[in-house]
Amino acid sequence: MVEAFVRLVCPECGKEWQDNPAELPNVRTNFSCQHCHATRRLSEFMRTERDLEAVKQFQ
Repeated sequence: MVEAFVRLVCPECGKEWQDNPAELPNVRTNFSCQHCHATRRLSEFMRTERDLEAVKQFQ
């Protein structure tokens, strides 16, 4: 079984990481960076449009 992941990047501090899309909240939900604690909609943390589409498929 292959585990899915999406790439995220903080629009404030620029920190990048990967996460399981099935474990993320709705893309319109507020989300906080684990590093600098900046809070924005989850969709603003998606590195690419493809990452955003992958998260939407799991909602």
